[in-house]
Amino acid sequence: MSRSCELTGKGVQSGNNVSHANNKTKRKFLPNLCNVTLISDALGQRYRLRVSAAALRSVEHRGGLDAFLLKASETELSMRARLLRRQIAKKTAAAAVVAA
Repeated sequence: MSRSCELTGKGVQSGNNVSHANNKTKRKFLPNLCNVTLISDALGQRYRLRVSAAALRSVEHRGGLDAFLLKASETELSMRARLLRRQIAKKTAAAAVVAA
């Protein structure tokens, strides 16, 4: 399992530990990943995702998983999230046709 967010693509960054004597040693900055269950209103199902804490706040801010995925670009989503995005888009388009 890779250390990257399934929704934002945020991953491991590298940098240096810098001591008081200005010695530099390599280190990793790991993203704050959480295993969460998010509910899709359009599909009526729960999905377990590995998401960063910042992405979780963004999902809540945008109004849920469906709104977040529809607004997100496909390049930063994981393959699983892309599939979910396509399913949600298809379901909402079908619901819009029925309502019209």
